Amino acid sequence: MELRTLEYFVAVAEEGSFTRAAARCHVVQPAISQQIQGLERELGEPLFERLHRRVVLTRGGVALLPHARACLAAAEAASVEFADRAGLRGGSFTLGTVGALESTPIPALLGEYYRRHPGVAVSLVGASSPSLLTGVRDGSLDAAVMAAPKEDLSKSVGTRVLLQDWIVAVVPAGSRAADRPLTLDEVSREPVITYGPDSGVRGFISDAFAAKGLPLDVVYATNNVALQIALVVENVGIALAPGSSPAPAADRRVVVVPVLPSIVFQKVFLWRVDKPLGAPLSAFLDMWKELTPAVPPGPDGEFARFPFPSAG
Repeated sequence: MELRTLEYFVAVAEEGSFTRAAARCHVVQPAISQQIQGLERELGEPLFERLHRRVVLTRGGVALLPHARACLAAAEAASVEFADRAGLRGGSFTLGTVGALESTPIPALLGEYYRRHPGVAVSLVGASSPSLLTGVRDGSLDAAVMAAPKEDLSKSVGTRVLLQDWIVAVVPAGSRAADRPLTLDEVSREPVITYGPDSGVRGFISDAFAAKGLPLDVVYATNNVALQIALVVENVGIALAPGSSPAPAADRRVVVVPVLPSIVFQKVFLWRVDKPLGAPLSAFLDMWKELTPAVPPGPDGEFARFPFPSAG
């Protein structure tokens, strides 16, 4: 009893016709008939009653149908599993990222993923959030980590929150603004160094100032946080950067102070939901769900640092 014969049997049972079953299986009708006749001889009883315009199952055919379907389903499941295993032995996926992810869970996730699936090649592509969203939509990227867009993406894109982030002010150490929070009104009176118009974060900053009716005087725009800090050291202005970025806190020449009211945004992991996931990306999402059960806190607390298994 071969799987192909069972496939033909199920097709005839569901279509009620040898002709339609042949078209469904992309074979000629005599091939279907010969296979069914051979199956009936093997089982020792007829499986179909041939009527004038259709065929119906006999009692033997009714008894065989659930077993045939179960056999085909098991074969398909095995095929999918081994295709996934092959993909995880030598597959790949492309992940787009914004900057300042060094202290987020992403490096730990990628490290654990490598330990589990060393044969999968992961390509990391850096870009601004709008460019990354375009890449996910057009299929040039399998997934991306970026600032959450304001538009509703639920119909085409799946999202998972990586962390809640907030904007801080970076000022020179020893300056008058180095020991207290800065209001948006105070920042609006200073030259500002922050992200360029192509950045998703810039939109949140601009909207916050616009909501207060305040001007935003961006004298230097760069998506490179390290360069923002270097310009602060040169007394060009105040930098507005993500609180999750480790670069400002690591530089003793500058001080990080809160901005009031808080400018909060999310960084998310997103992927397309209108096409099947490849095995490498699916395994990454499953691993993330296993290792990161909680959503990080907002700007009143430190952003999440999830526990991950160590390399040892």
